[in-house]
Amino acid sequence: TMSSLVRASIQTFFSVAIILQLSNVALAAFSSSAPKIFQPDSSLQIPSKVEGVDIELPNFDVLFDRIHQVSPLARAAMEGKEGGFANINDKFDRSTMKWRVLEANKSRVVHQIEKLDNFQSIGAPLLRFRSSLKGPCISDHFARMIMEYDARSQWDAQIADVYEIYPALDLNTVNDLISDKRYGECSRLGVGYCQTKPNFVVSSREQLTLCGVQDFKDQGSSIIWGVEMPETYDSFLPDPRYERHVRAKSHLFSTTLIPTGPDSFDAEYVLQLEIGGAIPPFLTTPILQDTVKGLFRYAKDYFENIDDSDMISYVNEANYVNQGIAEKSVEVSNERVELDSVQLRGNRAE
Repeated sequence: TMSSLVRASIQTFFSVAIILQLSNVALAAFSSSAPKIFQPDSSLQIPSKVEGVDIELPNFDVLFDRIHQVSPLARAAMEGKEGGFANINDKFDRSTMKWRVLEANKSRVVHQIEKLDNFQSIGAPLLRFRSSLKGPCISDHFARMIMEYDARSQWDAQIADVYEIYPALDLNTVNDLISDKRYGECSRLGVGYCQTKPNFVVSSREQLTLCGVQDFKDQGSSIIWGVEMPETYDSFLPDPRYERHVRAKSHLFSTTLIPTGPDSFDAEYVLQLEIGGAIPPFLTTPILQDTVKGLFRYAKDYFENIDDSDMISYVNEANYVNQGIAEKSVEVSNERVELDSVQLRGNRAE
């Protein structure tokens, strides 16, 4: 009868509602119980090149375990494997996680793009890009395309500023604190600032990210990584005199480079970015895809045409930039101290 159908429909509705509610509770419990990359109760701090400013280090085991989960190429680097994509095992990856292929075309610079929803119970999707490039596998050059404005502005039209605010003072200390040598040797680490321009979907965003480079010298491989700094470090943000922008958060970032020959390498780029605000991911994901494609198009042209003079000029420029990073960091810190003093005098006058 009709009344029986109505009662059955109501029962079904409430059963589904209860299941969804329990699922949400389970996800929340998983999210709260999952180990955090930054663990204030047991964190270690190292001095930066700016006097009086220390950098909180992540739990490297948690950080690299997450990279290990979502990046088969990074997994290969940590396990000492050579050969790039030809020697990775995707079966385990795809049997344990629901990856969705967004694009796949071997003739393109970025020959595969995949998406993973709800990794670590975070609403932002995780995107994975794969590319095979010609040229020398040099992590410093690739990292510069992401971390330094002069290089990044060549491919990222949305970038307003990006630079390293607080580079680590002593990388030997960092490597001593990384107990598991499967993670490679840290050749760069620091806190960086990034600001983007507004576009037709998103207003300006800013980020405060701890980034590093791990080198695996026996294989010539590298992992460039990054993770958003906790909000407790918002005081690290530059230009406190000006209005802050909406904060975007890189929950996880890695780019793994593995040589596939004397003059070629494979690259896997992974990013889980929470854009901030109330903008749904289906609007921002295509923008992220196009932006990362731009990185690889630029990298393709750069590495295919690199020569010895580029190598020498880059080393000289890198030394100059490293010196400038510390000077800019000191300048930002002095501005902050001066501003704090002015505010303090104003408060006392009131």
